[in-house]
Amino acid sequence: MSDDSKMLNGNEVATHASKDSCWVIVSGKVYDVTEYLEQHPGGSQILLQYGGKDATAMYEPIHPPGTIERSLPKEKHLGPVDPSTVSTPTQPQVTRDLDQMARIPLAHCLNLEDVEKAATRIIPKSAYVYFSSAADSLGSLHNNHADWKKVSLRPRIMRNVHRVSMTRTMMGQKFRLPFFIAPAARARLVHEDGELCLARGAARWGIPYCPSTYSTVPHDELMECLTAEKKSTKFRGFAPEDGAQLWFQLYVALERQRTVELVTMARDLGYKALVITVDTPVVGKREADERYRAEVATSSGDYTVLNEWYKPADEDDENAPPLRGHHSSTLNWDDLPWIRDAWVKGRSDAGPIVLKGIQTAEDAALAVYQYNVDAIYLSNHGGRQCDDAPSSIRTLLEIRKFYPEILQKVEIYLDGGVRRGADIIKALCLGARGVALGRPFMYAVSMGDEGVNKVIQLLSEEIETTLRCMGVTSLDQLNPSYVNTKLLDLEVQDRLWTEQQLGSEGYGEGWVRGLKAKL
Repeated sequence: MSDDSKMLNGNEVATHASKDSCWVIVSGKVYDVTEYLEQHPGGSQILLQYGGKDATAMYEPIHPPGTIERSLPKEKHLGPVDPSTVSTPTQPQVTRDLDQMARIPLAHCLNLEDVEKAATRIIPKSAYVYFSSAADSLGSLHNNHADWKKVSLRPRIMRNVHRVSMTRTMMGQKFRLPFFIAPAARARLVHEDGELCLARGAARWGIPYCPSTYSTVPHDELMECLTAEKKSTKFRGFAPEDGAQLWFQLYVALERQRTVELVTMARDLGYKALVITVDTPVVGKREADERYRAEVATSSGDYTVLNEWYKPADEDDENAPPLRGHHSSTLNWDDLPWIRDAWVKGRSDAGPIVLKGIQTAEDAALAVYQYNVDAIYLSNHGGRQCDDAPSSIRTLLEIRKFYPEILQKVEIYLDGGVRRGADIIKALCLGARGVALGRPFMYAVSMGDEGVNKVIQLLSEEIETTLRCMGVTSLDQLNPSYVNTKLLDLEVQDRLWTEQQLGSEGYGEGWVRGLKAKL
């Protein structure tokens, strides 16, 4: 529709700003998103906030090109809008005056907390709120940080530590360092290259990167970027095939076919592991994020959006979407076989399948013994899902207490509150194969490639120095004798619930039978 006479009028578009009829403008074109509201991964309120308006400035930084075209059927592509009829007044924003805040040079950043402080000086409040927000009272977020300090190191002395090795084999591949970049979305909120900065950093330092399903850079571009960067980067003692890899983080979609498409795409692009996030049946209540959206909406005089945020569950309608149910709320253990089939189909060299989001020893045992997953990833989603959930290091101690043999059977990874190289050392001492970091890398992206390199450099320096101070020359030498976990051990479960205990305390017989079948 290039004929101006066929262009939609912005005044008409503006009338479609409710849940009953919601149109948005993106890059000069109008789309009917009414039927897509409840399917939007970020929630219907985000789309409703831009109902009848131009959403380009919000859309482009956080979506790969062509996302809206692929997500909506052709009949929902309503055509171009006459730009002279589109009202684009500056909407009031609740934000800081960034220009009045002195920037912090990267050279002044001596640890990861410094990197976060530097990032807050240059990124908009909307981005910082999204990256930093956590669930409800922030209990699980605080657990993540506090629990690392409840584990202390036990250095040994008088050992020759002139040379140390920090290489680590993870998922069958040799890497230069024992940590990787955790999945996190929307990197283009803070830098135009977005996740490309993370792919380049991973390649240059020889570590894995696990992009989110919702990466704002297409996954094929990330693979092309990492492959090209690896070719120009050589490490002494490393074979060409060693070093950086991409692992694919999967949010199971509401529709099975969409999940199969995502898994197939990752498989065909050469992603080396499938990391299934299992702790998001619904999205957690992240109050800072929701408070900011409310401030933006009311500042612009839009109060209708706020009434759309909460919808009580309709118990009589099986097809009604659950509150905050942007992913698959029906995901269960019986879904693993068909996901595995999609991953290994047509490939004899399919990489491991990892479950991300395990928070109890019972679920770790189910994953390993009942469902034969290749690796487990302990995480409470950076404290963003369930309030007062345990930290991953606490869950690791619980597994050591009740199922220590799991550490010999599968590789264990974890994340959550890691801010020092010493934290990584503690996790490795207790049996973790590798450690992931999310938020520090997202803050680093705001400073481009140099920011990402700085985070990896700081962690590398801290790990190397800590190893020498502990009298250790190789990561493989680390074991529980190098840590004191007594303080945190006091907070680990005294027992796991057996079917006899559950039955004696009044739980239904069917409930107990179901537990017995799984364990």
